[in-house]
Amino acid sequence: MTRRTPPTPHVPPALKRRALELLTLLEASYPDARTELEYTTPFELLVATVLSAQATDVSVNAATPALFARYPNAAALSQATPEEVEPFIRTIGLYRGKARHLVALSQLLLERHAGEVPNDFEAVVALPGAGRKTANVVLSNAYGYPAIAVDTHVGRLARRLGLSTNTNPDRVEQDLQRLFPQDRWVFLHHALILHGRRVCVARKPLCSRCTLAALCPKVDVVQAG
Repeated sequence: MTRRTPPTPHVPPALKRRALELLTLLEASYPDARTELEYTTPFELLVATVLSAQATDVSVNAATPALFARYPNAAALSQATPEEVEPFIRTIGLYRGKARHLVALSQLLLERHAGEVPNDFEAVVALPGAGRKTANVVLSNAYGYPAIAVDTHVGRLARRLGLSTNTNPDRVEQDLQRLFPQDRWVFLHHALILHGRRVCVARKPLCSRCTLAALCPKVDVVQAG
């Protein structure tokens, strides 16, 4: 039996137009939007992204300089034990599990990819502690891969702005990809994160200061500042 490819959901023209207008406003507000994780190599970005799960970029950036000085690459980190890595990342949430993941992914990078972070989505997803969001962040920033990494900020804003009704990050990613030009996906991801951290915060969004307010339906916003 031949499997049929499901049809691509129809995107209402009015929604598409509003999405592009929102993109224009985001470009004006955050022209230099980029990741706030600090790194110098794809390996450092991979490590920082794994550490950032359920943690702030600020806490990750505070911990990684000493970690990278001791373990600058996959070869060095693969020789460590999780217990040796833990003191470097103790201030980051879930540090014990993350220490195990960092050692394991370093070993896998050596075994499969000569110690380098591969420019391949499925290969990065297969690494311990990684996943779709991690692969999108690493490949988009390190190798220019077109991607929208959906974290809590991107998901929250997508729903509040009426761009998606989904709570599943993969579905939100698909909804946003249908609405925005591929060459702006990486920018969109970073701009939404910055807007979510600075203005459209989780508990009390600062709607009176929001440059997107005129185009925002404020879905599920109970209190607005």
